[in-house]
Amino acid sequence: MRITVLCAGKLKEQYLRDGIAEYTKRLRTYADVYMIEIPEERMKDAPSAAEKRETLRREGMRLRAQIPKGAYLIVLDVIGTELSSEELAERVGRLCLAGKSHIVFLIGGPFGLSDEVRQAADLRLSFSHFTFPHQLVRLMLMEQVYRAFKINRGEPYHL
Repeated sequence: MRITVLCAGKLKEQYLRDGIAEYTKRLRTYADVYMIEIPEERMKDAPSAAEKRETLRREGMRLRAQIPKGAYLIVLDVIGTELSSEELAERVGRLCLAGKSHIVFLIGGPFGLSDEVRQAADLRLSFSHFTFPHQLVRLMLMEQVYRAFKINRGEPYHL
């Protein structure tokens, strides 16, 4: 199994980089893990709705260009489907059984996602109705993917 986390923007906080590195190390027991970061688009102060859509469209095009053909695309989206840890594990397990060997998790930048990115998703996944910083979501995602593999293997999970 190959897991790619595709993100807009660079991680700035050391504690987030450290946490992601720890979960990446743990996940390597179960899957090949890759992180792809593209520069986030800059948005001018007080953009119009049209300017915001155009900025998100450009960022979305660059994100979509990084998605390998045949990969199963899970877009993290505040208005997506909420799953429990067990439900995410079950989905990942089903994908493995169906021969999907590459899952891409896509996290947009601080301004959100373009409609084109949302429409390209095989699954739009929400962690909560809360809004989280997109950089923190990376750490949360890595923990949940790790948890999914532990659940699927029937292994205990303790931090």
